[in-house]
Amino acid sequence: MGLNRQHQLQLIKDILTDHQLDCCGTVAEYEQVGRVIQLMLAKEDLDADIRQLLTDIYDYSQKGTSVHSIDAHIEAHQSHLSEWVENIPLS
Repeated sequence: MGLNRQHQLQLIKDILTDHQLDCCGTVAEYEQVGRVIQLMLAKEDLDADIRQLLTDIYDYSQKGTSVHSIDAHIEAHQSHLSEWVENIPLS
């Protein structure tokens, strides 16, 4: 049984919150966020605002898989992380 939309969004929010608060992360976290977002974008009937939000987070996660310093990448995106965490709808 796969995750429903609410659980997928909660997973993304939890990982981004950890990045925001801890200023560190892993390639595996970026890959997981990317996979979940790809599934959501392919399957879900999403409104334009959510689709754009997920696309922005997906771009962040894809760049994060290949950066020299993950911590620096997270630090450079702190303002985006705050915005994304705040704007991910959980209901």
